[in-house]
This record gives sequence, structure tokens and C-alpha cells, in this order.
Amino acid sequence: MSGPQIGDAIPAVQFLDADGAAIDLAALKSAPLVVYFYPKADTPGCTTEAQDFTRLAPEFAKLNAQVLAVSRDAPAKLCKFRDKYGLTVRLASDEDGAVCEAFGTWVEKQNYGRTYMGIERSTFLFGADGKLAKEWRKVRVKGHADAVLEAAKAL
Repeated sequence: MSGPQIGDAIPAVQFLDADGAAIDLAALKSAPLVVYFYPKADTPGCTTEAQDFTRLAPEFAKLNAQVLAVSRDAPAKLCKFRDKYGLTVRLASDEDGAVCEAFGTWVEKQNYGRTYMGIERSTFLFGADGKLAKEWRKVRVKGHADAVLEAAKAL
């Protein structure tokens, strides 16, 4: 598993948000940044996680922290997902997998005896200096957004 290590700079990758606006990840380093990866829009765990981060969005905003949710879904699917659940977190599309590769979240997975490649549910917290402060791998959704908020408060 590769990806940034504690103290590393935000990976320099570019991709699109749900509305097709360009995101230059390295340019977001002027404030705390949460980048979380989820396997697929509009599935139970991913929906709960996005709703939890949306619920806490005002608290992250008080810290000037940005929250960016990344999946390999197309922007159009992300728009439907956002609109269906009233999500306020910024959803981003990594259709070509470059962001997942940069963060080391595109991994071999197993389910019911089947092996396949997919996104490992992971979260990365960068400080305002653009350096990785904390990471969570193989995330369990329940209580996760709250734990990330507490870590962001401690920066």
C-alpha cells in the first residue's frame, strides 16, 4: 500500500467535482483538508458516511476545514447522489483512478470469495501547512466523521 505518509505534502493531483469544476488538490493547502475515499455513491455505508460528514459540515466550517469526498463514480452519478440525499460535502470524481493511486486507496479486495480491485474506505487529514497529520484506513463508518472532526479540532 502506498500513498502519503504522516508529514508528507498533499499529493499534486487534479480531477473534477460533481459539477465538473476542476480541483487541484495541492492548491487547497491554505486550510485544514479532509479527503475521504468511499467505494460507491448511493450505497448504504457510503450514504451514511456522506450524511455524517454533511451533518458535521458546520463544525468543519468553524475550523475553516474543507471536506472532499472521492469515489470513482462519474460526475453525473455524484450529482444525483448529492441531490437525492441533500449532501453538502463536496463530492469528487476520480474516474481514471489517478487520485486513488496517489493515495494508495485502490486495493485488492475480497467479498464472498471473489477477489477484485476497489476503493479502500480511507480518510486523510491534512493541516493548513499541507502536510498529512492523520490517516484512517479500512474505515468503519459508524462514528468515523465525528472522530475526524475531533482530530481536526486538535490541529
